[in-house]
Formats: sequence, C-alpha cells, structure tokens
Amino acid sequence: TVRRQNISRHTPCRRRLEYRRTFGERLRGSAKAAANFHRILMSNSILIVDDERGIRETLRGVLEDEGFEAETVASGEACLKAIEKQTFACILLDVWLPGIDGLETLQKLKEGGSDAAVVMISGHGTIETAVNATKLGAFDFIEKPLSLEKTVLAVRNAVRTRELERANRQLAETLNEEYAMIGDSVAMRALRKQIAVVAPTDGRVLITGESGTGKELVARAIHAQ
Repeated sequence: TVRRQNISRHTPCRRRLEYRRTFGERLRGSAKAAANFHRILMSNSILIVDDERGIRETLRGVLEDEGFEAETVASGEACLKAIEKQTFACILLDVWLPGIDGLETLQKLKEGGSDAAVVMISGHGTIETAVNATKLGAFDFIEKPLSLEKTVLAVRNAVRTRELERANRQLAETLNEEYAMIGDSVAMRALRKQIAVVAPTDGRVLITGESGTGKELVARAIHAQ
C-alpha cells in the first residue's frame, strides 16, 4: 500500500484543490461536449478509392441510396489529398491501384494519423494480402466481385465502430479538462510528481484527506495516466 500525504485546506500553502470552471462554465462545457458528441455520431462521409470508374460510380450510388455521403477518387495519391481536406468515417480502398497501391496508401493513412475506418477491396485477394492489410490497420477486407449487400454491411459496421471510438475519445478529453488540477505551488508540483511515480505501477494507492480537498481529482489523474 502506498500512502499519500494528506491534502488539507488548513496547510500554510493552501493545498486545497479546486475545479477549473465555475458551475455555469461547466454547464456550457457540458453543452459543447454534447454538441461535439452529436456531431461525431452524425459523421457518415465515405471515400471510395478505385481505379475502375464503373465500380466507383456503382458504389457511390448504392451508398448514397443508403443515406451516406460518398466521394470518389481513382488513386492512392488522390486519396491522401482528399483526407487533407475532409474527414471521412470510412474509406473503401482498392488494393491494386496505379501509382502507390492500396496497402502503401493504407500505411500512409495510418502514419498521417487518419482515424477513418479502412475497408480494403480486391479482385485478386489472397490470405497474405488480407493479413498484411489487417496488420496495417484495415477494418475489413472484401473480395471482388463485390456483393453490394455485404459491402454496405461492412461500411455500416466500420462507421459505427469509428463513431463510438471517436465519441469515447472526445468524452475522455472533456472529462480530463473538467477534472483537471490547477495551481503551480510547491505543494501542487510535489503532488503531480507523486502521481507520476505511482500512476504507471500496479501498486495500490491510498489517498487520504478531508472532504472537499480533491481526493477524487487525484484518483482521476492517476487513472488518466
């Protein structure tokens, strides 16, 4: 058991922890978080990357009929440029493309920090290709000739998964801001050092202190790290 020093409002350096926002500010922050959450859940833009025009237009029509917003490009290079201008929930990416192929495009997407769910499609798919795509971060792998029903299902699953992941990240960031510890006194710097020491360990931490002195904030800070 690791015992932490009491955090008391009666100490000379006033170690009492305070919330960052007033009650009114928190309400505004909560409303903003809710709006962001809703915006994330409403994201349904799909990017179709295939060098065959017929496939691009067919997929675009089907996905738009299902309520998605769809954009199309014919190469990996065009795909990378498109994600710089717009955020997509899902990318349908052909493996065999002129210029950089689908796997290299997928790798560049991940290196660039894109969190769009990538569904690979290929007319000459092999188990090795599918495994490589999965290792690079592909959400799913579909073989040509495409089953439109299966493709729509894969896109729906990919979009739903990314929506939840993005929403969870947004909520986690909001909570971290809401329960942040403020202050730069000697006592606060010492407390942050103690948190940094115990947070990465599996040891049990006992946090003591009077009611209202910030025990919950310390616990959240430990778990956040």
